[in-house]
Amino acid sequence: MSITPTTSAVNLINTAQQKSADAAQVIAKLPIQNNEVGSSEFKSGDIIKPVLSLKEAELETSAAVKLLEADKKTIGSLLDISA
Repeated sequence: MSITPTTSAVNLINTAQQKSADAAQVIAKLPIQNNEVGSSEFKSGDIIKPVLSLKEAELETSAAVKLLEADKKTIGSLLDISA
């Protein structure tokens, strides 16, 4: 089975989507206020890792889009040569 740039890009997008969903879930579970009922004390360090995961997912998605654009350009060039 051959792995195409499109397959790699789709896999990268799926991974980034899962990563961002996991990070968003962690962020959503964090207490917002110090006096929130039934919550543990909020530590600002708790939000750093999921926010960085969101940024990482954004960069992975951007890389996947660039990969798709390069593949499209390559296929277009091949069609121009063979025409």
